Amino acid sequence: MLYIALIREEKQPHDYRVAFTPSQCQWIARHYPQVTIIVQPSPWRCFKDEEYERAGITLSEDLSHCQILFGIKEVPAEKLLPGKTYLFFSHTRKKQPQNQQMLKTILEKKINLIDYECLVHPDGQRILGFGFFAGVVGAHNGLLAYGRKTGSFSLTPVYACHDFKELINHYFGAKLPPLKIVITGSGRVAAGTLEVMGLLGIKYLPPEEYLINTYTYPVYTQLKAGELYLRKKDKTYSREDFHNHPDQYDCRFLPYVTASDILMNGVYWDERIPPLFTWADLAKDNFRIKVIADITDDKHGSVPCNIGDSTIEDPVYGVDRHTKELIAPYQKDSVDMMCVSNLPNELPRDASQYFGDQLMKYVFDDLLKSESTVIHNATIATNGALTERFSYLEEYVSA
Repeated sequence: MLYIALIREEKQPHDYRVAFTPSQCQWIARHYPQVTIIVQPSPWRCFKDEEYERAGITLSEDLSHCQILFGIKEVPAEKLLPGKTYLFFSHTRKKQPQNQQMLKTILEKKINLIDYECLVHPDGQRILGFGFFAGVVGAHNGLLAYGRKTGSFSLTPVYACHDFKELINHYFGAKLPPLKIVITGSGRVAAGTLEVMGLLGIKYLPPEEYLINTYTYPVYTQLKAGELYLRKKDKTYSREDFHNHPDQYDCRFLPYVTASDILMNGVYWDERIPPLFTWADLAKDNFRIKVIADITDDKHGSVPCNIGDSTIEDPVYGVDRHTKELIAPYQKDSVDMMCVSNLPNELPRDASQYFGDQLMKYVFDDLLKSESTVIHNATIATNGALTERFSYLEEYVSA
């Protein structure tokens, strides 16, 4: 018998999501009789302990008999159980300093760490992610902030809704003023923002029309990477070349800062990629954007005025366009920033359902095999050592 546990999220602030919903655990129990799922009780998980009990799933504080443990966010070092196999978002592959001690402890305790972020299909596409619901919540929060800043409309906060279905009900009859929204990116995050555009009946326009025309109703355009970045020498775009040599590309976003009211940013970024605009651009009189929903949330990244995270409870802060200082939101000559790092936590039931579906379709069977390329390639540490694929972290864990 293989015992699998759903652990309680202990990282602060608490995350409400879970790898499998009660109905998904029930499905696994029916289809995998050799597997028993144990759920560690949690007062803050989006699915109550009683919901798992009603589904016939055992609750237990003691997980010492479980071989595989599923979480969502990083596990505090002192909570890690020796010799177990863990799956969660470790946020260590980029040498994030805040998680250095956790990875050291994982090695010391001879834990097998499988990172969700590193699970990929054969073509290199990520299997798991919460990007769609990050896009939904980020787009909603961006609109909510614009409504508060201008006083022109109001929306119910996402976290006040039980689930996505209730959120959609709040959109019935919602009327937005004429405004222009520019969306960047083409992945899961962008798909979530486009979902909100559709639900609210905001009209899509091709970039060239969006730039030059004005409208009496709300509109948006979408800029994919090939429209945002062009190679300096020949003004072309190649996805593979861009990811290998982003420093050889120019960013083409600047015209949109004079034509847009809201920026919803969902574009991939690393430190070699030029930002969408500069602080100098932000200080100019023709910088029109009033609200930026930086959904991908890279501090000082593609959006330079992202100067740190905000929270679900207090999602928006202002930035003085001239002094670059953090100020209270909704002031006249500032840009308001929505930079929440855990946006899907506002729709945790739907996000968990989606996540668990992907886990069951593309990962679960591989996890039960004695050998799996998918699992092997996503394993950062095993038996007290870094795997070959992640040996570049040696200096990170030795420091």
